[in-house]
Amino acid sequence: MAAKKSKARGPFEALRVLKDELKKKELEGPPRKPAPAPPPRPTPAEPEDDAVLLNRLFAGVQPLDRSRGGRVAKQKVERTISVDEQAKRVRDVAQAEAEAVHEHLRSLVEGRARFEVADDGQRVEGRRIDVPPEMLRRLRRGLVPVDARLDLHGMGVPEARGQLELFLRTTRSRGERCVLVVHGKGQHSPRGMGVLRGEIAAWLSQGASSEHVAAFATSSVADGGEGAVYVLLRR
Repeated sequence: MAAKKSKARGPFEALRVLKDELKKKELEGPPRKPAPAPPPRPTPAEPEDDAVLLNRLFAGVQPLDRSRGGRVAKQKVERTISVDEQAKRVRDVAQAEAEAVHEHLRSLVEGRARFEVADDGQRVEGRRIDVPPEMLRRLRRGLVPVDARLDLHGMGVPEARGQLELFLRTTRSRGERCVLVVHGKGQHSPRGMGVLRGEIAAWLSQGASSEHVAAFATSSVADGGEGAVYVLLRR
């Protein structure tokens, strides 16, 4: 009798158990998702080789040019010049040129005044005012040794003037003290007077040649007399 009652309750009992399980699941809620696994720790990088590290640090660096002493060339910086500055430069240049012209004219005027010249038609002599008269007397007597000689015979006036200046400048630069310039007596010239004889005093006391002259005087008879002059060069 008992066995029969247990068998009759079998199907209802299974339903009840299923119902209880469903109710339990409803109370518990939806199933929880498992927590995500933590990310893997990065593996520590191995230290780089020293050569690789230096190569990376100095990438793009260019070596200095040793032919220039190992210095970095300075870059030229162009500067804009204002209109006022350009005008000032033009005024400065013009002023410098004007001063140079004035100095040249002043030297020409003072050059004539610095010489005392005497010419009696036969003998000629002259000296700078800062040259002692005793030196001129010694020069006139032929007491100063002659270091070089220039002969202007047969030359025209322009050629003779240029040759005289070149000769005096050259001998003075060599440190020579006294020279003899032969200009001729003009015995075969019209009216018996040499053209160069009439110019020699002016050339030696004025213009380019006078820059090298301290004193001059007609030479003694032994060195040409009235056809030549001694020239004492400046130190």
